Amino acid sequence: MQPKLLLTLFAFLLFLAPAANLPVLTEARAASAQKQALKEEATAAGDSVGTNNDAPPFFSLKFERLKKTFLPRLGVDLLCILILVVGIYYPHYKKTDYFFTFFMFNVTIFLITYLLSQVDLSMGAAFGLFAVFSLLRYRTEDISTKDMTYLFVCIALGLLSAANKGTILEMFVINGTILICAFLLDGRVLFRPVETKNLQYDSIDKTKPEHYLELLKELRERTGLDIHKFTVGRIDYLRDTANIKVYYYGQPGSE
Repeated sequence: MQPKLLLTLFAFLLFLAPAANLPVLTEARAASAQKQALKEEATAAGDSVGTNNDAPPFFSLKFERLKKTFLPRLGVDLLCILILVVGIYYPHYKKTDYFFTFFMFNVTIFLITYLLSQVDLSMGAAFGLFAVFSLLRYRTEDISTKDMTYLFVCIALGLLSAANKGTILEMFVINGTILICAFLLDGRVLFRPVETKNLQYDSIDKTKPEHYLELLKELRERTGLDIHKFTVGRIDYLRDTANIKVYYYGQPGSE
């Protein structure tokens, strides 16, 4: 079986994990239903005529699921995603193609997780939901590993901002830890990131080991990249071409 299929099956198994505790859940639900019935009987006994005229809960103008912490949590989440996308991602890659994807994935995951956190949700179901969203890929075009990593971080920030049961200071500390790691590792602070590119060289004479330094200098001049090494791949003697994989230090705006 393919790795993606295995991961998908594993995610759905985690999502269905609460079914293993079915007897315990059944007893708990029975007890909860009994308590609810007693409460309704007490309410019906204490109320007089006119209960049939009450508006259904769905049409009520009160907030039933959105607590006072909703807006602060959403504010922290949006602030963190702005720092990640606008402050870390864009200055180095100069791309706005995935801005809509990053923000919408983050906000959608935040809302889903926040609403689901208001009901009883097992740890297996939560991780299963997170895994299903994390395995999503576009079929129309390939997404680079860096872009997929940033998408994963956007999903994680939305999940943590909505599901965290701590204080707002703890939310800042947890989300800030992720942002600091992203800035240090991808912000050219700790080290210069090395990237690769496959080239097709039009002469196989210089691919010999004794011409290594000469070819390295030529590749730097022709590509304008800060290449520090290269490897020679497939050589086509019929067309007098060779596939060369170059290793160069990343620059702002490069993928």
